[in-house]
Amino acid sequence: QVQLVESGGGLVQAGGSLRLSCAASGRAFSRYAMGWFRQAPGKEREFVAAINWSGGSTYYADSVKGRFTISRDNAKNTVYLQMNSLKPEDTAVYYCAADRRGVVTMEAYEYDYWGQGTQVTVSS
Repeated sequence: QVQLVESGGGLVQAGGSLRLSCAASGRAFSRYAMGWFRQAPGKEREFVAAINWSGGSTYYADSVKGRFTISRDNAKNTVYLQMNSLKPEDTAVYYCAADRRGVVTMEAYEYDYWGQGTQVTVSS
């Protein structure tokens, strides 16, 4: 069992930056792929970014490519999402998720564990 706890959300002006963190419990973290998803009010949860078990492979949604960077520190059991050039449309609850298979995927149903989410609000 893995528990995921997100942090780093908040209120920021358009054009600003935030770094989200997701701390994982358990010794298996280094074998899991990790992903970030987001859900805006009235919308379905959508994929944002993913990273494989080693950090050597990443994948991004087109809407965040070039602005967001996913990374991980397996020694700290933590995955990060650096968000730059934020836009009002990035406003959402951001969730991290863990996939036991270890490979990058954008499909939410393939993730086994989910955090509770952290709110990101971008004002115009």
